[in-house]
Amino acid sequence: MTEPSERTGSLYEAAGGADALRRLSDTFYEAVLADPLLAPVFVDFTPAHIEHVAVWLAEIFDGPARFTAELGGHQALLRAHLGLSITEEQRLRWMELMTAAVEKELPDDELLRRRVIEYFDWGTKIARSVSADPPGTDLGDPGPTPRWGWNGLR
Repeated sequence: MTEPSERTGSLYEAAGGADALRRLSDTFYEAVLADPLLAPVFVDFTPAHIEHVAVWLAEIFDGPARFTAELGGHQALLRAHLGLSITEEQRLRWMELMTAAVEKELPDDELLRRRVIEYFDWGTKIARSVSADPPGTDLGDPGPTPRWGWNGLR
């Protein structure tokens, strides 16, 4: 974890809200679907995925809680990764492509970008871990959708 921040407001607001997170998701998945290492992980990809990821990120970064209200919350996100068998090589490539998308689509704010990338590093490690379990695995209660702020996980 890096040094604490005195910044106020949410990462959602600093990033530019729902439209910015939708652009981030769109830019990222355009690269992912063209990537030979990652495209096989997204064989069931649909355009709705872009919107779902943007809605997830909005909630994570302290915007509207629509993912929980409309798309099944934290449990649904974790279940979506079951059985994907994500490798560390794929996770690191995912991080490379997401970092490039963050640099392209989010405001030129070093701390904002760093916090967003820290979230993705944390989250992709969880996704990789869960992906080793077969579909239908009982994940127990993962708790509410996490929130990520200027000082990391809250």
